[in-house]
Amino acid sequence: MDTPELVLALARELKRRDLMMATAESCTGGLIAGACTDVSGSSDWFERGFVTYSNAAKTELLGVPAELIEHHGAVSEPVARAMAAGALAHSPAQLTVAVTGVAGPTGGSADKPVGTVWFGWATPAGTFTEHQRFDGDRAAVRAATVRHALAGLLQRLP
Repeated sequence: MDTPELVLALARELKRRDLMMATAESCTGGLIAGACTDVSGSSDWFERGFVTYSNAAKTELLGVPAELIEHHGAVSEPVARAMAAGALAHSPAQLTVAVTGVAGPTGGSADKPVGTVWFGWATPAGTFTEHQRFDGDRAAVRAATVRHALAGLLQRLP
């Protein structure tokens, strides 16, 4: 499915279940929230978005411990998990999706090459994480991240 189709499917299912979602975004800079709010009536199911591009924002807005970022790096499973849980704790939403990654073209390393993205989904059933590596330029990595984040949330609906 492309992004608009994913958003419409997610919107339909969230409304049907009377659930609200929130986002915690780093490498996508608000693109997930933007895709969601492109849909008229999204205020029925989209509660809020946190754009936490800097490490300080992750700590201040989501409560991600600075030590966690220092020890594992911002692009890591523990940080994605903490971002998803933090968005849940700092909003009335029942579901959240978090993304942190290296969109490029700079910023990559041997351990975390460009295209590396960690995802976190917080739901009533628990918090789930996943790692992906996407190919392409910055725009392609970010677009693939948005699609995967939305598809993952749709998959994990209660």
